[in-house]
Amino acid sequence: MAQLAFWLTLAAAGATGLLAGASLDQSIKQLPARHRIGIEAYSVYSQASDLGRGILFYGVLGVSAALLAVAAAIAAHAEVLPGAARVPADLGAALAVLHSLATTRAAPTNFSQRQVQGDPVALTRVFDRFARLHAVRAGLQVVDFGVLLWALVAVAGWIRIG
Repeated sequence: MAQLAFWLTLAAAGATGLLAGASLDQSIKQLPARHRIGIEAYSVYSQASDLGRGILFYGVLGVSAALLAVAAAIAAHAEVLPGAARVPADLGAALAVLHSLATTRAAPTNFSQRQVQGDPVALTRVFDRFARLHAVRAGLQVVDFGVLLWALVAVAGWIRIG
């Protein structure tokens, strides 16, 4: 049991790192492309990718990252690790909950593009709102990744692996 916090924190950091990377890709590369290819073409792309296979990919990765971060914090408390290890684990869990809450706003906004097909003005509003919400979510995920790396170092310093 003494190593559970370490392995859960490692898994949480790995999953959150993947999630943050995917979100940064969308924020930096994919969403800005709508200005070059046109909003209707971007909507077709988004529906084929994000609202296609992306639903399962992002859903599994996002839920797993959040659950692992919360489980890592619980394990840090259960193993009675000192505050220096519990604080970053708790922050990592809190940030995971926050980026999950941001997703509950961002995802339905992206899904709403289906209701305004053929209306470029409405699609622009949908994607502009989604871009803002997604930026908040991506920012939280990037910060969470850093905090979970801090937690990993802190937890590793208090337990013996092997």
